[in-house]
Amino acid sequence: MSSRLIDRVRGAQQRFKTGTPSADSAEYERIKKTLHSELLEMIDFDRVGSTPRAELAAKLRDTLTNEVEQRQLPLNRIERDRLVDEILDDILGLGPLEPLLKDPDISDILINGFDKVWIEKKGLLQRIDVRFNDNRHLMQVIERIVSAVGRRVDETSPMVDARLADGSRFNAIIPPLALDGPMVSIRRFGTRAITPDDLVAFGACPRPVMDVLRGCVKAKLNIIISGGTGSGKTTMLNVLSSFIPDGERIVTIEDSAELQLQQNHIVRLETRPPNVEGRGEVTQRELVKNCLRMRPDRIILGEIRGGEAIDMLQAMNTGHDGSLATVHANTTRDAVARFETMVGMAVPNLSDRNIREMIARAIDIIIQLDRLPDGSRRLMAVTEIVGMEGPIVTTQDIFTFEQRTVDDDGRVRGTFRATGTRPKFAARLARHGIELPPELFRFEQDV
Repeated sequence: MSSRLIDRVRGAQQRFKTGTPSADSAEYERIKKTLHSELLEMIDFDRVGSTPRAELAAKLRDTLTNEVEQRQLPLNRIERDRLVDEILDDILGLGPLEPLLKDPDISDILINGFDKVWIEKKGLLQRIDVRFNDNRHLMQVIERIVSAVGRRVDETSPMVDARLADGSRFNAIIPPLALDGPMVSIRRFGTRAITPDDLVAFGACPRPVMDVLRGCVKAKLNIIISGGTGSGKTTMLNVLSSFIPDGERIVTIEDSAELQLQQNHIVRLETRPPNVEGRGEVTQRELVKNCLRMRPDRIILGEIRGGEAIDMLQAMNTGHDGSLATVHANTTRDAVARFETMVGMAVPNLSDRNIREMIARAIDIIIQLDRLPDGSRRLMAVTEIVGMEGPIVTTQDIFTFEQRTVDDDGRVRGTFRATGTRPKFAARLARHGIELPPELFRFEQDV
C-alpha cells in the first residue's frame, strides 16, 4: 500500500470509532475497497477452485487480520468478517447478489444495469443501495450462473433462463437486446413451503373457502388457478397439492422446478431449452404427452401457456381427474378465453364449439388470484364451470372477494362472501364423504 494511502488511513483512524464510521464514511469506504482489491490480488485463483469454501475463508481471515494489524487500519472483527464474506462472494458466489439471496423476505430481485437494483420485499417494490462495480462485473456474475447449469449467454444468445441452487428462477437479457446494459430478473421461492394455515393467517383465503378447496382436491376435481404475474399462483398450487393423499402417484411438469410437494410418490419433469445449435429442446407439450404413459394419478402442470392446453384438457377428459394447473389471466372468464385461444392455435381445425365443449367437460373449478395495491395476494373468486348454454361455456361464482376501501395504513379492506349458490360439485364431494353445510353458502368475512 502506498505511503499516501497509509497516511489517509491513519488520518481516517482518528476520525472514526473502530468499526463505527460516522464523520467521513465515503473515505472510510474507499479505504476498505482498496484493501478488498489488494486481497484479491494476493489470491492464487488457480488453486481457489479446489479449495473448500470454509478453508479458503479461514485463510483469507488470517491474511486479512495480519494486513489490518500491520497497517493499523480502523477495522474491527465484524468489519473484517464482512470484508472476507464480500471477497468470498466475488470468488465463489454471486457477488452483490449473495446477501439478497440470503434474505428470506425478498421475493424478487430486479437488476436494470450494474447500478440499479430493485427488490420486492413483503409485497412492496423498492430500490436499494446495492450495485455491481460495472457492467462487466454484472456480466461475470451472469456467466457464472448460466455456466453452472450448462447454458450460455453472449451476443448470439442474448437471452437465458436458468435456476439457481436454491430453486430461484433466473432470467437475463444482455446487449444488444438490452440497450442500457445487462438486465436480470430473479423470482425467489421461500425455503419453507407455505401451508394452508399460512394463507388463512395472511388473509389471502378464509378458512371456510380453504376447507372447500381441500374437499375439491380430495374429490379429484380438475382445478385451474388463474391470476396475473406475482399474484401467488405457484404458492396456491403448492398449497392445493398438499391436500393430495400421500398414496397417489403425482407427475409434475414445469419450465423451472418450483413446486415443493411433500408426498412420497412424486415424478418431477422439467422442460429443456434448445442448445447453442438450436437442437435438443423438450417442450411442456411433449412432457404432457409422455407423462400420460407414466401411469399418473395426478398431473400438475406449473403453467399452461401454449399447445399443452389441448393435451391437458384431453388428459382431464380421459380419466386423469384431480389435475392441477395455472394460467395467466385477469378473471375467470378470461381464463376460459385463454384456453380457447391456446387450443385454437394448437389445433386450428377444431371449431370454437368443440373447443368450448372440451373445456366445459374437463375443467371443474377456476380459482382467481390477484395482487392488490398494498402488495398482498388474495383469492378473488372460486368459480365453477357448469356446462354449456348454447355455444357459451357457463360459469357461476361460489365465493368472491369484494374490495371496499384502503385504510390509513394503506392496507386493502374488503369482504369475502359466498354468493349463495350451491355448487354442482357438492354432490361429487358428498360421494367422497365431504358434506358442505348449508351455512357455508351464507358465509361472509371482513378482512
